[in-house]
Amino acid sequence: MNFLNKMKTRYTVKKYNPQGKVSEEQILELKEILNLSPSSINSQPWNFIFVNNQKIKEQLAEASYFNKEKVLDSSQLIVFQVLKNVEDFEKQIQENLPEGSINYYKTMVKPKGDIAIRAWLAHQVYLSLGVLLAACAEMGIDSTPMEGIETDKYDNILKNDLYETLFAVTIGERSGTDTNQPTITSKKRLKSEKIIVEL
Repeated sequence: MNFLNKMKTRYTVKKYNPQGKVSEEQILELKEILNLSPSSINSQPWNFIFVNNQKIKEQLAEASYFNKEKVLDSSQLIVFQVLKNVEDFEKQIQENLPEGSINYYKTMVKPKGDIAIRAWLAHQVYLSLGVLLAACAEMGIDSTPMEGIETDKYDNILKNDLYETLFAVTIGERSGTDTNQPTITSKKRLKSEKIIVEL
């Protein structure tokens, strides 16, 4: 099956098979793929937390609103975080990026102020979400991106002091009774003529 067909069949899973597991080999591959995610100026202002500890997973499930069951039944929970402080980000790029990239940040991003910088940093993390979802589709892994979580509670549970939670993704194997799968509920997208523009 080519990638286009895989994207036609991927969807946001609403119900997982608790017995379905993502292999350790696939998890290692996803970690490497996330590490290769693109970001503006190669800024990489992120952490990706793969939650293996069952007790922590259960605590995070309680802070996941209507996504609780998905967290509990999925094979793996991945939490996407961004650097909290602009100063920490600036230190990181100073230590790791070439002068041209640092100058781009100083002239094009920094003058816009802290609120705009933090939004720009979050945008980079969302780029990695697209990479992960596409990789899961290619690998035949089911997934659910989740903004419906209590990010402050996630941060208190994870205690990753330099970073704060933006969203999470569950991965695993869909339940045969999940009514959101395209064989039961057709995918709905705007017509391509409405959103794809040629000039």
